[in-house]
Amino acid sequence: MARPRILLADDHPDLLESLRDLVGKLGEVVGTVTDGQSLVQAAQRLKPDIIFTDISMPKMNGLDATRALQAHVPQSRVIILTSYQEPAYVAMAFAAGARGYVLKKSALHAELSQALLHVLAGDRYVGRGVRGEWELGGVC
Repeated sequence: MARPRILLADDHPDLLESLRDLVGKLGEVVGTVTDGQSLVQAAQRLKPDIIFTDISMPKMNGLDATRALQAHVPQSRVIILTSYQEPAYVAMAFAAGARGYVLKKSALHAELSQALLHVLAGDRYVGRGVRGEWELGGVC
């Protein structure tokens, strides 16, 4: 299997760089952006397999961006990488079209790798530490 093409979006440049280094071991990082509007534009141009995005970003939040991505690049699968652990955010993310949901504080290499593999296989993935019915984490 070819290495997946990955696009990263987060409004914190230091975190984005760290994430690029970490995720670069899992696939080919084809781009990084710092706002939701740029994310949608880059995704249309780059056509990544996987998109990791935060929820809280300028110009367009990650949930609205995920909805737009579903309309413009439906072949790209979105994994939300955020600090919001409440069930309402998880539900909104999946309703918007996300396929995975991982907390930044638990986004260790193994968790990102698992999320990526499950989402590429067509499953939904909820990371460890997410509150509510998804509390145990894993494949949905």
